[in-house]
Amino acid sequence: MNKMEWIAPCHFGLESVLKREIQNLGYDIIQVEDGRVTFGGGLDALCRANIFLRTAERVLLKVGSFRAETFEELFDKTKELPWEEFIPEDGKFWVAKAASVKSRLFSPSDIQSIMKKAMVERLKSKYHIQWFPETGASYPVRVFLMKDQVTVGIDTTGVSLHKRGYRPVAGKAPIAENLAAALIMLTPWRKDRILVDPFCGSGTFPIEAAMMAANIAPGMNRSFTAESWDSLVGKKEWYDAVNEANDLIDDSVETDIQGYDADGDVLRAARRNAEAAGVSHLIHFQQREVKDLSHPKKYGFIITNPPYGERLEEKKTLPRIYGEFGEAFARLDSWSAYMITSYEEAERYFGRKADKNRKIYNGMIRTYFYQFAGPKPPKHRRTEGT
Repeated sequence: MNKMEWIAPCHFGLESVLKREIQNLGYDIIQVEDGRVTFGGGLDALCRANIFLRTAERVLLKVGSFRAETFEELFDKTKELPWEEFIPEDGKFWVAKAASVKSRLFSPSDIQSIMKKAMVERLKSKYHIQWFPETGASYPVRVFLMKDQVTVGIDTTGVSLHKRGYRPVAGKAPIAENLAAALIMLTPWRKDRILVDPFCGSGTFPIEAAMMAANIAPGMNRSFTAESWDSLVGKKEWYDAVNEANDLIDDSVETDIQGYDADGDVLRAARRNAEAAGVSHLIHFQQREVKDLSHPKKYGFIITNPPYGERLEEKKTLPRIYGEFGEAFARLDSWSAYMITSYEEAERYFGRKADKNRKIYNGMIRTYFYQFAGPKPPKHRRTEGT
Protein backbone atom coordinates (compact mmCIF):
# COMPACT_ATOMS: atom_id res chain seq x y z
CA MET A 1 0.00 0.00 0.00
CA ASN A 2 2.82 2.40 -0.90
CA LYS A 3 0.62 4.49 -3.20
CA MET A 4 -2.99 5.16 -2.29
CA GLU A 5 -5.73 7.51 -3.34
CA TRP A 6 -6.87 10.29 -1.03
CA ILE A 7 -9.99 12.45 -1.29
CA ALA A 8 -10.06 16.02 0.05
CA PRO A 9 -13.53 17.64 0.15
CA CYS A 10 -13.74 21.44 0.10
CA HIS A 11 -16.23 24.30 -0.33
CA PHE A 12 -18.01 24.29 -3.69
CA GLY A 13 -16.30 26.71 -6.04
CA LEU A 14 -12.88 26.50 -4.40
CA GLU A 15 -11.58 23.26 -5.91
CA SER A 16 -8.88 25.07 -7.92
CA VAL A 17 -7.37 26.54 -4.76
CA LEU A 18 -7.24 23.15 -3.03
CA LYS A 19 -5.80 21.52 -6.16
CA ARG A 20 -2.95 24.04 -6.14
CA GLU A 21 -2.29 23.41 -2.44
CA ILE A 22 -2.08 19.65 -2.98
CA GLN A 23 0.27 20.08 -5.93
CA ASN A 24 2.46 22.36 -3.82
CA LEU A 25 2.76 19.52 -1.29
CA GLY A 26 4.16 17.39 -4.11
CA TYR A 27 1.23 15.05 -4.78
CA ASP A 28 -0.32 14.12 -8.13
CA ILE A 29 -3.90 15.16 -8.83
CA ILE A 30 -6.06 12.25 -10.00
CA GLN A 31 -9.45 13.95 -10.32
CA VAL A 32 -11.15 17.28 -9.60
CA GLU A 33 -14.93 17.21 -9.05
CA ASP A 34 -17.50 19.55 -7.53
CA GLY A 35 -16.54 19.95 -3.89
CA ARG A 36 -13.59 17.53 -3.81
CA VAL A 37 -10.15 16.73 -5.15
CA THR A 38 -8.68 13.20 -5.40
CA PHE A 39 -4.91 12.79 -5.30
CA GLY A 40 -2.30 10.04 -5.03
CA GLY A 41 0.33 9.56 -2.36
CA GLY A 42 1.81 7.25 0.24
CA LEU A 43 1.06 7.20 3.97
CA ASP A 44 3.01 10.43 4.35
CA ALA A 45 0.16 12.08 2.41
CA LEU A 46 -2.28 11.14 5.17
CA CYS A 47 -0.25 13.03 7.78
CA ARG A 48 1.01 15.92 5.65
CA ALA A 49 -2.36 16.66 4.01
CA ASN A 50 -4.10 16.83 7.39
CA ILE A 51 -1.43 19.07 8.90
CA PHE A 52 -0.65 21.36 5.93
CA LEU A 53 -3.85 21.82 3.87
CA ARG A 54 -5.52 25.14 4.63
CA THR A 55 -8.56 24.87 2.34
CA ALA A 56 -9.70 21.23 2.68
CA GLU A 57 -12.50 20.11 5.00
CA ARG A 58 -11.02 16.68 5.69
CA VAL A 59 -8.87 13.93 4.16
CA LEU A 60 -10.41 10.58 3.23
CA LEU A 61 -8.59 7.37 2.42
CA LYS A 62 -10.31 6.14 -0.73
CA VAL A 63 -11.40 2.50 -0.38
CA GLY A 64 -13.01 2.23 -3.81
CA SER A 65 -15.69 3.35 -6.23
CA PHE A 66 -18.36 1.54 -8.22
CA ARG A 67 -21.74 1.95 -9.89
CA ALA A 68 -24.90 0.97 -8.00
CA GLU A 69 -28.51 1.51 -9.01
CA THR A 70 -30.11 -0.88 -6.49
CA PHE A 71 -29.55 -1.61 -2.81
CA GLU A 72 -28.59 -5.17 -3.76
CA GLU A 73 -25.80 -3.80 -5.98
CA LEU A 74 -24.74 -1.43 -3.22
CA PHE A 75 -24.50 -4.33 -0.74
CA ASP A 76 -22.63 -6.68 -3.09
CA LYS A 77 -20.12 -4.11 -4.34
CA THR A 78 -19.47 -2.69 -0.86
CA LYS A 79 -18.76 -6.27 0.28
CA GLU A 80 -16.23 -6.67 -2.55
CA LEU A 81 -14.09 -3.80 -1.25
CA PRO A 82 -10.89 -4.79 0.67
CA TRP A 83 -11.98 -3.50 4.09
CA GLU A 84 -9.59 -5.83 5.91
CA GLU A 85 -6.64 -3.90 4.44
CA PHE A 86 -7.67 -0.88 6.50
CA ILE A 87 -9.85 -1.94 9.45
CA PRO A 88 -8.34 -4.25 12.09
CA GLU A 89 -10.30 -6.95 13.91
CA ASP A 90 -11.09 -4.71 16.89
CA GLY A 91 -11.72 -1.56 14.81
CA LYS A 92 -14.84 0.52 15.39
CA PHE A 93 -16.45 1.14 12.00
CA TRP A 94 -19.64 2.76 10.79
CA VAL A 95 -20.94 4.82 7.86
CA ALA A 96 -20.79 8.28 9.37
CA LYS A 97 -22.24 10.15 6.39
CA ALA A 98 -23.90 9.37 3.08
CA ALA A 99 -24.62 12.03 0.45
CA SER A 100 -26.58 11.36 -2.73
CA VAL A 101 -27.02 13.63 -5.77
CA LYS A 102 -28.98 12.68 -8.92
CA SER A 103 -28.87 8.98 -8.00
CA ARG A 104 -31.50 6.25 -7.78
CA LEU A 105 -30.40 5.48 -4.24
CA PHE A 106 -31.09 8.61 -2.24
CA SER A 107 -32.00 7.65 1.35
CA PRO A 108 -28.90 8.34 3.50
CA SER A 109 -30.08 6.15 6.40
CA ASP A 110 -30.75 3.16 4.11
CA ILE A 111 -27.40 3.61 2.34
CA GLN A 112 -25.62 3.77 5.70
CA SER A 113 -27.37 0.68 7.09
CA ILE A 114 -26.83 -1.50 4.01
CA MET A 115 -23.19 -0.55 3.66
CA LYS A 116 -22.48 -1.30 7.32
CA LYS A 117 -24.02 -4.77 6.92
CA ALA A 118 -21.91 -5.40 3.83
CA MET A 119 -18.75 -4.34 5.67
CA VAL A 120 -19.59 -6.67 8.56
CA GLU A 121 -20.12 -9.61 6.18
CA ARG A 122 -16.81 -8.93 4.43
CA LEU A 123 -14.83 -8.67 7.66
CA LYS A 124 -16.55 -11.73 9.18
CA SER A 125 -15.34 -13.85 6.27
CA LYS A 126 -11.82 -12.42 6.45
CA TYR A 127 -11.32 -12.54 10.23
CA HIS A 128 -13.38 -15.73 10.72
CA ILE A 129 -15.38 -14.28 13.58
CA GLN A 130 -19.11 -13.70 14.03
CA TRP A 131 -19.00 -10.70 16.34
CA PHE A 132 -16.86 -7.58 16.38
CA PRO A 133 -15.98 -5.99 19.75
CA GLU A 134 -15.32 -2.56 18.09
CA THR A 135 -13.19 -1.55 21.08
CA GLY A 136 -10.24 -0.29 19.02
CA ALA A 137 -9.56 2.75 16.88
CA SER A 138 -12.36 4.49 14.97
CA TYR A 139 -12.80 4.13 11.21
CA PRO A 140 -15.70 6.39 10.17
CA VAL A 141 -16.74 5.80 6.57
CA ARG A 142 -18.10 8.49 4.23
CA VAL A 143 -19.83 7.77 0.95
CA PHE A 144 -20.79 10.03 -2.00
CA LEU A 145 -23.29 9.02 -4.68
CA MET A 146 -23.29 11.09 -7.86
CA LYS A 147 -25.37 9.89 -10.82
CA ASP A 148 -25.30 6.33 -9.40
CA GLN A 149 -21.50 6.35 -9.08
CA VAL A 150 -20.54 5.45 -5.51
CA THR A 151 -17.28 6.71 -3.98
CA VAL A 152 -16.26 5.29 -0.61
CA GLY A 153 -13.64 6.64 1.78
CA ILE A 154 -12.55 6.32 5.41
CA ASP A 155 -12.27 9.64 7.25
CA THR A 156 -8.74 10.17 8.54
CA THR A 157 -9.47 13.61 10.01
CA GLY A 158 -12.34 13.48 12.50
CA VAL A 159 -13.43 16.99 13.45
CA SER A 160 -13.39 19.11 10.26
CA LEU A 161 -10.05 20.64 9.28
CA HIS A 162 -11.50 24.14 9.57
CA LYS A 163 -11.29 23.62 13.34
CA ARG A 164 -7.70 24.76 13.76
CA GLY A 165 -8.03 24.91 17.52
CA TYR A 166 -7.54 28.66 17.93
CA ARG A 167 -11.16 29.79 17.76
CA PRO A 168 -13.26 28.48 20.65
CA VAL A 169 -15.00 31.85 20.68
CA ALA A 170 -16.58 33.10 17.45
CA GLY A 171 -18.40 36.28 16.56
CA LYS A 172 -21.99 36.67 15.41
CA ALA A 173 -21.43 35.42 11.86
CA PRO A 174 -18.08 33.62 11.82
CA ILE A 175 -16.57 32.51 8.55
CA ALA A 176 -15.03 29.03 8.54
CA GLU A 177 -11.25 29.08 8.82
CA ASN A 178 -10.68 26.99 5.67
CA LEU A 179 -13.06 29.19 3.67
CA ALA A 180 -11.26 32.33 4.87
CA ALA A 181 -7.92 30.81 3.88
CA ALA A 182 -9.21 29.87 0.43
CA LEU A 183 -10.58 33.36 -0.20
CA ILE A 184 -7.26 34.94 0.78
CA MET A 185 -5.54 32.56 -1.65
CA LEU A 186 -7.89 33.70 -4.42
CA THR A 187 -6.47 37.22 -4.12
CA PRO A 188 -2.99 38.44 -5.14
CA TRP A 189 -2.19 39.28 -1.47
CA ARG A 190 1.25 38.25 -0.26
CA LYS A 191 2.89 38.65 3.14
CA ASP A 192 4.80 41.78 2.11
CA ARG A 193 1.55 43.60 1.25
CA ILE A 194 -0.84 45.39 3.64
CA LEU A 195 -4.03 43.54 4.62
CA VAL A 196 -6.95 45.09 6.50
CA ASP A 197 -10.24 43.49 7.55
CA PRO A 198 -12.63 46.28 8.64
CA PHE A 199 -15.28 43.77 9.86
CA CYS A 200 -12.87 41.34 11.47
CA GLY A 201 -15.25 39.84 14.04
CA SER A 202 -13.51 36.91 15.72
CA GLY A 203 -10.40 37.64 13.65
CA THR A 204 -10.49 34.76 11.17
CA PHE A 205 -9.21 36.60 8.07
CA PRO A 206 -6.31 38.37 9.85
CA ILE A 207 -5.37 35.20 11.75
CA GLU A 208 -5.38 32.99 8.65
CA ALA A 209 -3.34 35.60 6.77
CA ALA A 210 -0.85 35.85 9.62
CA MET A 211 -0.51 32.04 9.75
CA MET A 212 0.24 32.07 6.02
CA ALA A 213 2.75 34.90 6.44
CA ALA A 214 4.58 33.03 9.22
CA ASN A 215 4.19 29.70 7.37
CA ILE A 216 2.39 28.09 10.32
CA ALA A 217 0.68 24.86 9.24
CA PRO A 218 -3.02 24.97 10.19
CA GLY A 219 -3.19 21.45 11.62
CA MET A 220 -0.19 21.62 13.93
CA ASN A 221 -2.08 22.07 17.17
CA ARG A 222 -4.89 19.54 16.85
CA SER A 223 -5.42 15.79 16.71
CA PHE A 224 -6.76 13.52 13.97
CA THR A 225 -8.75 10.28 13.90
CA ALA A 226 -6.01 8.43 12.00
CA GLU A 227 -3.41 9.07 14.71
CA SER A 228 -4.73 5.93 16.41
CA TRP A 229 -4.54 3.77 13.25
CA ASP A 230 -1.44 1.95 14.47
CA SER A 231 -1.99 -0.98 12.11
CA LEU A 232 -1.84 1.33 9.09
CA VAL A 233 0.35 4.34 9.87
CA GLY A 234 3.10 4.57 12.44
CA LYS A 235 3.96 7.40 14.82
CA LYS A 236 7.07 8.18 12.77
CA GLU A 237 5.03 9.51 9.82
CA TRP A 238 3.15 11.86 12.15
CA TYR A 239 6.35 13.02 13.88
CA ASP A 240 8.03 13.61 10.51
CA ALA A 241 5.13 15.77 9.30
CA VAL A 242 5.00 17.82 12.51
CA ASN A 243 8.78 18.30 12.50
CA GLU A 244 8.61 19.44 8.88
CA ALA A 245 5.89 21.94 9.83
CA ASN A 246 7.95 23.23 12.78
CA ASP A 247 11.03 23.70 10.61
CA LEU A 248 9.10 25.84 8.12
CA ILE A 249 7.77 28.40 10.63
CA ASP A 250 9.11 31.94 10.20
CA ASP A 251 7.89 33.58 13.40
CA SER A 252 9.89 36.77 12.90
CA VAL A 253 8.34 37.69 9.56
CA GLU A 254 7.56 41.38 9.06
CA THR A 255 4.02 41.98 7.87
CA ASP A 256 1.24 44.57 8.12
CA ILE A 257 -2.05 42.84 8.98
CA GLN A 258 -4.84 44.74 10.71
CA GLY A 259 -8.29 43.87 12.00
CA TYR A 260 -10.95 46.46 12.85
CA ASP A 261 -14.39 46.04 14.36
CA ALA A 262 -16.90 48.39 15.98
CA ASP A 263 -17.63 45.87 18.74
CA GLY A 264 -15.08 45.91 21.56
CA ASP A 265 -16.20 42.56 23.03
CA VAL A 266 -15.76 40.85 19.68
CA LEU A 267 -12.28 42.37 19.34
CA ARG A 268 -11.27 40.98 22.72
CA ALA A 269 -12.27 37.53 21.47
CA ALA A 270 -10.27 38.12 18.28
CA ARG A 271 -7.18 38.97 20.30
CA ARG A 272 -7.58 35.79 22.36
CA ASN A 273 -7.96 33.75 19.17
CA ALA A 274 -4.84 35.33 17.63
CA GLU A 275 -2.90 34.54 20.78
CA ALA A 276 -4.09 30.91 20.68
CA ALA A 277 -2.96 30.70 17.04
CA GLY A 278 0.48 32.08 17.95
CA VAL A 279 0.17 35.15 15.71
CA SER A 280 -0.98 37.93 18.05
CA HIS A 281 2.36 39.75 17.51
CA LEU A 282 1.70 39.88 13.76
CA ILE A 283 -1.76 41.50 13.87
CA HIS A 284 -2.88 44.95 14.96
CA PHE A 285 -6.49 44.89 16.21
CA GLN A 286 -8.35 48.15 16.75
CA GLN A 287 -11.90 49.17 17.64
CA ARG A 288 -13.00 51.28 14.71
CA GLU A 289 -16.14 51.97 12.67
CA VAL A 290 -15.95 51.14 8.98
CA LYS A 291 -16.53 54.80 8.08
CA ASP A 292 -13.22 55.59 9.80
CA LEU A 293 -11.28 53.08 7.71
CA SER A 294 -8.02 54.66 6.51
CA HIS A 295 -4.37 53.83 5.96
CA PRO A 296 -1.42 56.06 5.02
CA LYS A 297 0.19 53.54 2.64
CA LYS A 298 -0.76 52.60 -0.92
CA TYR A 299 -1.50 49.30 -2.66
CA GLY A 300 -3.14 47.60 0.31
CA PHE A 301 -5.75 44.87 0.39
CA ILE A 302 -9.12 44.72 2.12
CA ILE A 303 -10.38 41.16 2.58
CA THR A 304 -13.53 40.95 4.64
CA ASN A 305 -16.81 39.31 5.56
CA PRO A 306 -19.23 42.22 6.18
CA PRO A 307 -22.66 41.72 7.79
CA TYR A 308 -25.18 39.82 5.68
CA GLY A 309 -28.30 40.92 7.52
CA GLU A 310 -29.60 37.42 8.14
CA ARG A 311 -31.79 38.79 10.94
CA LEU A 312 -34.55 41.20 9.93
CA GLU A 313 -33.55 43.97 12.34
CA GLU A 314 -29.98 43.92 11.00
CA LYS A 315 -31.09 44.14 7.36
CA LYS A 316 -32.25 47.73 7.83
CA THR A 317 -28.71 48.85 8.66
CA LEU A 318 -27.05 47.25 5.63
CA PRO A 319 -27.45 50.16 3.14
CA ARG A 320 -25.68 52.47 5.59
CA ILE A 321 -22.92 49.95 6.41
CA TYR A 322 -22.14 49.12 2.78
CA GLY A 323 -22.41 52.78 1.82
CA GLU A 324 -19.88 53.81 4.48
CA PHE A 325 -17.63 50.92 3.49
CA GLY A 326 -17.72 52.00 -0.17
CA GLU A 327 -16.98 55.63 0.67
CA ALA A 328 -14.04 54.67 2.86
CA PHE A 329 -12.65 52.38 0.16
CA ALA A 330 -12.95 55.14 -2.45
CA ARG A 331 -10.61 57.26 -0.31
CA LEU A 332 -7.96 54.54 -0.23
CA ASP A 333 -5.87 55.38 -3.26
CA SER A 334 -4.72 52.34 -5.25
CA TRP A 335 -6.16 49.72 -2.87
CA SER A 336 -7.98 46.48 -3.76
CA ALA A 337 -11.04 45.13 -1.92
CA TYR A 338 -12.45 41.62 -1.66
CA MET A 339 -15.65 40.85 0.24
CA ILE A 340 -17.82 37.78 0.69
CA THR A 341 -21.49 38.49 1.32
CA SER A 342 -24.98 37.20 0.58
CA TYR A 343 -26.39 40.76 0.52
CA GLU A 344 -27.83 41.19 -2.98
CA GLU A 345 -27.58 45.00 -2.92
CA ALA A 346 -23.89 44.97 -1.94
CA GLU A 347 -22.54 46.51 -5.16
CA ARG A 348 -25.31 49.11 -5.32
CA TYR A 349 -24.61 50.59 -1.89
CA PHE A 350 -20.85 50.00 -2.10
CA GLY A 351 -21.02 52.37 -5.05
CA ARG A 352 -19.03 50.33 -7.53
CA LYS A 353 -19.55 47.28 -9.69
CA ALA A 354 -17.14 44.45 -8.91
CA ASP A 355 -14.47 43.62 -11.47
CA LYS A 356 -15.22 39.96 -10.77
CA ASN A 357 -17.52 38.00 -8.53
CA ARG A 358 -17.57 34.32 -7.67
CA LYS A 359 -20.46 32.28 -6.29
CA ILE A 360 -19.46 30.37 -3.16
CA TYR A 361 -21.53 28.54 -0.56
CA ASN A 362 -20.75 29.56 3.03
CA GLY A 363 -22.43 26.66 4.77
CA MET A 364 -25.97 26.65 3.37
CA ILE A 365 -25.86 30.35 2.50
CA ARG A 366 -25.24 31.28 -1.13
CA THR A 367 -22.73 34.10 -1.12
CA TYR A 368 -20.68 36.04 -3.66
CA PHE A 369 -17.02 36.92 -3.42
CA TYR A 370 -16.85 40.42 -4.89
CA GLN A 371 -13.46 41.49 -6.19
CA PHE A 372 -12.57 45.17 -6.69
CA ALA A 373 -9.06 45.21 -8.15
CA GLY A 374 -6.70 48.13 -7.67
CA PRO A 375 -3.55 48.83 -9.69
CA LYS A 376 -0.44 46.73 -9.22
CA PRO A 377 2.37 48.44 -7.30
CA PRO A 378 5.38 49.51 -9.36
CA LYS A 379 8.28 47.08 -9.35
CA HIS A 380 11.25 48.27 -7.35
CA ARG A 381 14.15 49.15 -9.58
CA ARG A 382 17.40 47.55 -8.60
CA THR A 383 20.08 50.15 -8.05
CA GLU A 384 23.57 49.70 -9.40
CA GLY A 385 25.70 47.32 -7.39
CA THR A 386 22.76 45.62 -5.63
